[in-house]
Amino acid sequence: MKFFDEAKIFVTAGKGGDGCISFLREKYISKGGPNGGNGGNGGNIYLLTNHNINTLNKFHIQNHYFAENGFPGEKNQCTGKKGKDLVLIIPIGTRVIDLQKKIILADLNKNNQKVLIVKGGKYGLGNINFKTSINRTPYQNTKGCLGEKKILKLELILIADVGMLGLPNTGKSTFVKNISKAKTKIGNYPFTTIKPILGVVKNNIGNTFFIADIPGIIKNASLGKGLGLNFLKHLERCNLLLHLVDISNKNIINNINIINNELKKFNRNLFLKEQWLIFNKIDLLKNNKNIDIYIKKVLIKFKYIKKYYLISSKNNIGIKKLCCNIFEYIKKNINK
Repeated sequence: MKFFDEAKIFVTAGKGGDGCISFLREKYISKGGPNGGNGGNGGNIYLLTNHNINTLNKFHIQNHYFAENGFPGEKNQCTGKKGKDLVLIIPIGTRVIDLQKKIILADLNKNNQKVLIVKGGKYGLGNINFKTSINRTPYQNTKGCLGEKKILKLELILIADVGMLGLPNTGKSTFVKNISKAKTKIGNYPFTTIKPILGVVKNNIGNTFFIADIPGIIKNASLGKGLGLNFLKHLERCNLLLHLVDISNKNIINNINIINNELKKFNRNLFLKEQWLIFNKIDLLKNNKNIDIYIKKVLIKFKYIKKYYLISSKNNIGIKKLCCNIFEYIKKNINK
């Protein structure tokens, strides 16, 4: 199934019910007074987050939503029934944007978070409300007001503590699969990951963190090449970025620059996040004696990167230490 993390929807709240024009007519009261009731309010439309939903696919199947109209008032001062509210279930991490006003209406990042998105129209008044000492038989009522309507953009942004960065084939998917229960596709070709993957990592004392894997980023991704740029927004909520680099590749400095340059072009705040360099595939190196000297020369070019690790996702080398340090970082900097 195709993964949709954006959707455009049209929402219209219910119209308020009209007020009623009615007069009391009974056997011994031939000319009774006005008794027309008010209408009911139109239904509202709400958005409600649910942790069991992880895609916006259904909003591509249906994108027009209407709440029920309020019912008109009735005689004997009976108020019309309120229109039923409509509740749209969305994934946690959904950002709601009013496309006409170009403003963010809500950023929903908790489970069971509910927000009113369009309000139903107000009820109309029945003629009972217009009776005065001068006008005892008012043939007057008001119509119910129209409900609000909006054009919304829904953007799903994954909730993750840690985000993965890297060129295609650096071993991101293998790494995420090894440390979590994420069902990632692994293959010896570019872009095995074609949609964001969210994994949960647990340690032996029950602590957890969430890790997001996105498609690999290539040079000029900001111009529309490749897949990664479309999913970089899923790293916005991450507090730590793990930048995986293939240490067996001779163009390490250039490859690191490619990723960070694309980050800057997309969102400078992403570039400024805490970033650790993870040198992967050390099992492919024939001579490991001078590896630390080589890495330190590389790091001189990237003074803003505070930490680095040497690992092999395939052979589980260095993975345990890295995960322990991630847990320590989250405990110290995120779960304050």
